[in-house]
Amino acid sequence: MSDASGIAKGVGQFTASRFAVVSYLPSYVAVLYVTALLAARTRTGRIDPGRALDRLHGLSAAELAVLAVIVLLVAAFLQPLQLPLVRLLEGYWPRGTGALTRLAVKGQERVQRRLALDAEVPSNPTEAERQRALVAAWQLGRRYPPDTVPLLPTGLGNALRAGEASAGSAYGADAVPWWPRLYPVLGDRMRAVVDDRRNQLDLACRLSVTAGFTGLLSVLLLIRSGWWPVSAGVLLALAWVAYRGAVAAALGYAEALSAAFDLHRFDVLTALHLQLPADSAAEETLNRRLSRFWSQGVPLTGVRYVHEPAAPGEDAD
Repeated sequence: MSDASGIAKGVGQFTASRFAVVSYLPSYVAVLYVTALLAARTRTGRIDPGRALDRLHGLSAAELAVLAVIVLLVAAFLQPLQLPLVRLLEGYWPRGTGALTRLAVKGQERVQRRLALDAEVPSNPTEAERQRALVAAWQLGRRYPPDTVPLLPTGLGNALRAGEASAGSAYGADAVPWWPRLYPVLGDRMRAVVDDRRNQLDLACRLSVTAGFTGLLSVLLLIRSGWWPVSAGVLLALAWVAYRGAVAAALGYAEALSAAFDLHRFDVLTALHLQLPADSAAEETLNRRLSRFWSQGVPLTGVRYVHEPAAPGEDAD
């Protein structure tokens, strides 16, 4: 009984882990789909669903184990590529795609300009016009970074850039160099929120890339199979839906970043043994100095450290 409960607990922990949610499950579905297509193909290239059912039903335990190991290896191989996959969807594209990048950036600029125009409040506006302008301004601030920040060619990249630009900016903190120092001092509840939002983002990105790649691969497998290539279109549509979900998840992740700065920025200063600022102006000055120190190596000079006195009986060293 204890062995069974231990196994069940281990399975539950695995299925709830980031690796299982973000990497294993999408890989499992993709490998299972491609395996089913290969099993259904006849020698003439026709797709026979009954053939797939018969062949998959006839797999031995050893063959199923091999299939499970293949899925695990694929998932483990793709796990280190998660960040490059996200950056690819953000619009950090390889060399040789300059023309496509410029074209996509122009498209993002048109959307940004349209939102900016919608955000303008006309003279003597009606309540409906005021509400539309407020919604457009809210979307503009969440989906696009300030004008001083260059646009990326995708909506996902610009949403994440907007989040990076806004998180901590009210306090003079640059989110990019601050975040590796802020995350370790987050409270458990805040860290759980941030991790959950990040997992949603990564899962949506992985689903988008996996569905898109599997859809393109299935086109090659179904090219001579009558109307079956239509099923590849379903996968490509799923890839687009997952991408839109990634953009929405990026907005939620950006909100979590801002909340983390709101609640825990002073914990970074405490961990660094720095004196807490007395007012917002002093805080902004200190945070900007720390941002330049971490991102550009500008030395910190004249900084006073605050050390807690050693408790009685403890070694002062």
